[in-house]
Amino acid sequence: MLLETISCIFIGVFAGIITGLTPGIHINLVSLLVISSSPFLLNYLSPISLAIFVISMAITHTFLDSLPGIYLGAPDESQVLNVLPGHRMLLKGEGHNAIKLTIIGSFGCLLLAILFMPITIKTMIIIYPYIKSYIGYVLVVIMLYMILKEKKFQRITNAFMMFLMAGIFGLIVLNIHTLNQPLFPLLSGLFGLSLLLISLMDKTNIPEQNLNKELEIKKTIIAKATIAGTFVATIAAFLPGFGSSQAAILGQQLVSFGEEIGDKGFLVMVGGINTANMLTSIATIFALDKARNGAIIVVNKLIEVIELRTVIIFIISLLIAAGIAVILALKISKIFSRLVVKVNYTVLVSTIIIFIIFLTFCFDGFLGIGILIISTSIGILATKLNVGKNHLMGCLILPVICYFLV
Repeated sequence: MLLETISCIFIGVFAGIITGLTPGIHINLVSLLVISSSPFLLNYLSPISLAIFVISMAITHTFLDSLPGIYLGAPDESQVLNVLPGHRMLLKGEGHNAIKLTIIGSFGCLLLAILFMPITIKTMIIIYPYIKSYIGYVLVVIMLYMILKEKKFQRITNAFMMFLMAGIFGLIVLNIHTLNQPLFPLLSGLFGLSLLLISLMDKTNIPEQNLNKELEIKKTIIAKATIAGTFVATIAAFLPGFGSSQAAILGQQLVSFGEEIGDKGFLVMVGGINTANMLTSIATIFALDKARNGAIIVVNKLIEVIELRTVIIFIISLLIAAGIAVILALKISKIFSRLVVKVNYTVLVSTIIIFIIFLTFCFDGFLGIGILIISTSIGILATKLNVGKNHLMGCLILPVICYFLV
């Protein structure tokens, strides 16, 4: 049993590397393959071993998924807000340090989430029935605050217009049920392809990456970002429709008070949200018997009743997988840092753009390409109007608001 468990952890880590580094290949896809193959796999493995594979894969994914966003500009849903701060550091020769920050956030939030897990479980049981009806109103208040924070009338108008434009387009795309991967062309266009095209037009050059540059960030900022990331990840884990991207928006507002955390602190926070969310999702299934993401849904199908002993086994497996993922993420980031400057920037960006278009076509054909073109146009317009990309998260926020309030 021990050998089987350890093997499943290592295989899960390997699968998590693949899903984390490959844009468009999500852990949910592999998780669904596991559940569809379970009648065969359960002849050789126990249900808990299969569940450990899924959890190890999912946690490893959260440590690796910042690399495509920062180095290639091809983020997944949980990392879209990391693209600009990470890309800014990349253009300063600090791409590897940007990855370090997301890893610090991931591991820090994971440890903090484990520490507070007993309190989290008790709190969920008490407040869930009362708070679930108000999440739509909370999101409305957050978005209004973000828009009005622009202060100048023209900037407020532009921010509101871009929020609505992205939000309405998000509503349309997410309601096209024939799409296999609706989020890939939507998010790649708004946050990835638009950034890549602008950098191509501006003839940006990626400087030599300094792998030996010391990471300069105050411990107080790390603490603030980690606490905020863990807190909003917990909220995301037990509220329906409130994902990691929405949690990042909320976290962004929470850390705006007091000392500014800057790009580096923001990378720590967003890096940690998805990792902490995975752990608190286990707490949610244990406390409320409700699964909030694809990986945990599969775990719940494999193990119908999750007991405290099972939760402890999952946490131990998570920690082992996370420890391995930290080492691998740092090593792979160094490889990316060396390769990204050896290739001609125009050729590199053009290749990435073609790759994103190719993946979009593979997933959803010409319809996906159409969505990619429109979302890229919206992303470029936001940049030209000097509107923060956080307002483009309306593509996911507005559908969630409508889900709760309409």
